[in-house]
Amino acid sequence: MTEEERSNIRERDEIAARVAAFRATQERFKREREEFFVSTLDNARKVERPSLWP
Repeated sequence: MTEEERSNIRERDEIAARVAAFRATQERFKREREEFFVSTLDNARKVERPSLWP
């Protein structure tokens, strides 16, 4: 195997690792957004609403 082939393999491995890290970060952001949405909705539902009838 030539040095160029080894270099190409290392480069592909690095790109694959970066893509995997990016996907993991995106999944974490998605999970955090969903958790924030659920907790915000729960908090909004807990607030007492004033009566519309006196």
